[in-house]
Parts: sequence; structure tokens; C-alpha cells
Amino acid sequence: MLDTSKHKGLRKRLVEELIKKGIDSKMVLNAILNIPRHFFIDNDFESHAYIDKAFPIDSNQTISQPYTVAFQTSVLEIEKNDKVLEIGTGSGYQTAVLVKLSSNVYTIERQHVLYRKSMKRLNMLGYSPKLIKYGDGYLGLPEHAPFDKILVTAGASEIPKKLLLQLKIGGKIIIPVGDMNQEMILINRKSETKFEKKKLGKFNFVPMLKKVN
Repeated sequence: MLDTSKHKGLRKRLVEELIKKGIDSKMVLNAILNIPRHFFIDNDFESHAYIDKAFPIDSNQTISQPYTVAFQTSVLEIEKNDKVLEIGTGSGYQTAVLVKLSSNVYTIERQHVLYRKSMKRLNMLGYSPKLIKYGDGYLGLPEHAPFDKILVTAGASEIPKKLLLQLKIGGKIIIPVGDMNQEMILINRKSETKFEKKKLGKFNFVPMLKKVN
């Protein structure tokens, strides 16, 4: 796989587009500038890699729109060495962005084909998370909790209580909730029992599925 000057130029243009759309986190923009998104899309569709749109991948899933990746990551305000749980590894692109931010990433993928592919791809590219697990994202990873941040990359029918309980006090989760046109919700854990919710607008994600194949 090659990352050419043309690819780098397209990424620079993409970053400029994201800035115009309101993304202002220098760390997130730098990650998007430096991670070759075309490595996370099949070679036949490489020309779609730097268009600010979601794109189909295996198992009827998508690689998220770059703006969505940047938005979710920015809102979480991820800091170096944060312990981050990602629900929905997918292509591995969002995972790579989180790793690039020097966070300790634990990620779950429900689709076995994507799990195998993303694990191989991320290791090959040097964006290895602490853990990639094949499993049900609704359950989270209680054995590795608590987490500083949780990022959900699929539309949940409801906010999973098990994920909320895996947040540290002071931690944040960002999750799209709804069946079709989801509402992006940011939740801050204020105490053992108190959670503060904030709605951040409408987004479109593939559904978050329970159980494993």
C-alpha cells in the first residue's frame, strides 16, 4: 500500500473542509491529516477515501464520514493516556484516530469478518489498540472498566446501562441513539448515580446490533 503526495494533498483538503464545518481540535485534525484513510477502504474504491461521506464496507457496515469521526472524537476531549472504549471497530479507521491521540484503546466489533480484517489492518499499519475483541458492544468490557471515555460508532436503540456503569466518575460517553435518524448524545458521569445528558444534533449510523454471529 502506498501513501503518495496526492493522497496527502487530498487529506490536507479534507482537513480544510472539516475546519470550515467547525472542527477545531488541532490534535484530531492532525490525526486525520496523517492517517491514510484510503488504507481502510477496498482498493477499488480508493477515490472515495477523502470525500466527506460515509462509505460501505463489509458486512453491510460503513466507514464513518470523516466529519462524524472528527466530531465524536473532538467532543470527547480525549487526553493522552485516557482509557477509551470504542464500540464498533468497523474498518478500524476511528480506532486508528483514537490510537493516534495516544489514548489506550479497547475496541469491540460484532461482525467477525470486520473483526478479523481490522485487527490485521491495524497491526500492519502500527495503530494497535490495547485490545480488539469480537463481541457484543451492548455489554462493553466490564473486566477492563472503568473507562475515561466511551465512543459508540453505531446507532443504539437505547442508551446501554451497562456502558454507563463502565464509565469512571467524571468520564464521558458519546453515543448516537435512535433507529434511523439518530440523536447524538453526550453523557457525563457526575457521580455513582448521576448522569448529565446533552443532545448534539442528528446523525446517521448503521444500527448497533446485539449478540454476536
